[in-house]
Amino acid sequence: MEETIIIKDLNKEFYDPQRGTVKAVNNVSFSAYKGEVFGLLGPNGAGKTTTLRMMATLMQPDSGNITIAGFDTAKNPENVRRSIGYMSSNTALYPRLSPREIIRYFAELNDYPEKELTIRVEQLISYFRIGEYADTYSEKLSTGMKQITSIARTIVHNPPVLILDEPSSGLDVIVSQKIHSYIKDLRDQGKTIIFSSHNMGEVEKICDRIGIINNGKLLTTGTVEDLREQTGEFYMENIFIKVVNEFENKIAK
Repeated sequence: MEETIIIKDLNKEFYDPQRGTVKAVNNVSFSAYKGEVFGLLGPNGAGKTTTLRMMATLMQPDSGNITIAGFDTAKNPENVRRSIGYMSSNTALYPRLSPREIIRYFAELNDYPEKELTIRVEQLISYFRIGEYADTYSEKLSTGMKQITSIARTIVHNPPVLILDEPSSGLDVIVSQKIHSYIKDLRDQGKTIIFSSHNMGEVEKICDRIGIINNGKLLTTGTVEDLREQTGEFYMENIFIKVVNEFENKIAK
């Protein structure tokens, strides 16, 4: 299998006036492959978003290495940015631009070939079925419509790697199902997708492999079946609790 993402010994610390030095990401290592959805599962504050921001070159690690699509994030950040589509957990849309205008603008930002640009924008409007509101100001869109538009702009330049931070957070079940379906389809097109979530059920449903992260540490990785075999638990919630408890008990000894 082709490794599209390689992360080795990643570390990031912050200083908090009340808590002192906080290890947001503590010696994290994992790989993700072409045509795979790799899930980062953990509660808020576990280190998921900090890890994704370092992958997206928005933040520099204190130590460790990240290679994406053959490019080192420290040595070749521009090539990394061309190779990824990054959707943060607090992605916002320009309120006075329509989905069509937003998608086109992000295609231009990513140097999508001008001759093919209009065709690409219309392809995504059709693919995501947003034609009925493609020319509506985004400030008038529902949360679900905004989130689907955000995914469309994330993939408009057709990058090999997608980094999605809580893409279905706060959405109703119908829109969440649509987003899950799109993610699976993009995986089947050969894209490598990093999917961050604290929702046990959706990670179990759409991810090929899962990394459980807590307090900045990546505690284990594997398929759902691997994790069930490791822990003797069936449900993802129970798997997560057991992995975390075993790690904390090991530290306490």
